[in-house]
Amino acid sequence: MVAALLLLEPDYGATVVLFATALGMLFLSGVPLVSFFGWMTAIGGILGAIVLAAPYRVERLTTFLDPWADPFGSGFQLTQALIAIGRGDWFGVGLGNGVQKLFYLPEAHTDFVFAVLAEELGLAGMILVIGTVTFIAWRAFAIAERANAEAQPFGAYMAYGIGLLMGLQAFINIGVNMGMLPTKGLALPLMSYGGSSMLANCLAVGILIRVDHELRVNR
Repeated sequence: MVAALLLLEPDYGATVVLFATALGMLFLSGVPLVSFFGWMTAIGGILGAIVLAAPYRVERLTTFLDPWADPFGSGFQLTQALIAIGRGDWFGVGLGNGVQKLFYLPEAHTDFVFAVLAEELGLAGMILVIGTVTFIAWRAFAIAERANAEAQPFGAYMAYGIGLLMGLQAFINIGVNMGMLPTKGLALPLMSYGGSSMLANCLAVGILIRVDHELRVNR
């Protein structure tokens, strides 16, 4: 039901993240593999059909393979992001000194904030951001494992879900910025501008901390 409402917006990227998180939680909960692969095949088929039904989604899917074929049209956003990342070199041009965000790179404050960061802080900044997101996801899974060991399944799967949700969203956003995945309108958790995204992610982190707190108290 939630996915249907998201598709009506339309917001295909968030729908993919939601389904991937749900499938990941099913797998981690120990659902039989036959059922898991059955659900995965069915959902993959549905999402694939939705892509093929909308020409602009098909265009997005194919454009990222060679954005330079139409750098001033369908490939404009990705080519500008790649230029920003390329300009960053090892340590960037300096915080606030990037030029791609000045009306060259569309959505520089939301979807492509990682490319702006790469331009201004370089490879060092990229590694720092990727490492931080990886650390959050790892801690979420570590908390989930402890909750499982303490026979607190609700807290465990809540932590698993938060780790998957934030990790997948960051993975897709960074992949899009680097031209490794088709362009999708997904924010970078805890970094992209946007009140609702920031609020939701802060709530998720708060819940994760609460699960960890209860594990420590109940030792």
